[in-house]
Amino acid sequence: MIAIRPGLCSVTFRALAPEEIVALAASAGLEAIEWGGDVHVPPGDVTRAEQVAQATTDAGLAVASYGSYFRAGTDEELTPILDSAEALGADRVRIWAGSVDAAEATDADWAQTVDRLRSAAAEAGERGIELALEFHSGTLAATALATLRLLDEVASPHLRTYWQPTVAASVDAVLDDYRALGAHTSAAHVFSWWPSKERLPLRARDALWTRFFVEASAAENPPRDALLEFVPGDDPAMLASEAASLRGYLGA
Repeated sequence: MIAIRPGLCSVTFRALAPEEIVALAASAGLEAIEWGGDVHVPPGDVTRAEQVAQATTDAGLAVASYGSYFRAGTDEELTPILDSAEALGADRVRIWAGSVDAAEATDADWAQTVDRLRSAAAEAGERGIELALEFHSGTLAATALATLRLLDEVASPHLRTYWQPTVAASVDAVLDDYRALGAHTSAAHVFSWWPSKERLPLRARDALWTRFFVEASAAENPPRDALLEFVPGDDPAMLASEAASLRGYLGA
């Protein structure tokens, strides 16, 4: 059985310096960090990426991925993002499938986004880097069905997806999404928002996370990483208990 790594998204604590985040993650018993491109590791700043990579590995942690805000379908360049990912030692970059929700997208939106994803995946693949879609409303990866359509139409071995619980969806609906996407899922963003965007402790949705990790851990190819993305109140003091909950689910 392949073990899923417990980790942290640095965007959980945007106000903290990378060195502080590394110390928090290490003390909480986590194993990996997804570094965000909006604050902590700006695209194209290779020197900063190298510094953050060194701090991460010096603490005995792995770089899980580079969390970018690249949106396919726009004129944004991917190259600076890949430069930073490479300097970080990240073999995966999280990206976004445009800026239009799948329910509202036109054929032109689909064609433009698929074309850009195809070229982006080819560019990333040349560097040995995987791209993974943010599974999120307001994009063409808003639902499991739409995400599967995207992956099928792009048809690249260098493009996969993330999974996260859809806000306000039932436990059964959320797990159905994961079952549909599981074979294509490289990482899960882990948080408990309920009933809308209220940030609760993981254990507040114990029924969801217990069932999810039982299924994910038993999969032939489980997600490599389970990454804490939010904590109640954005409070760094909450990380230790949230990480303990995550490690508990993974160890069950």
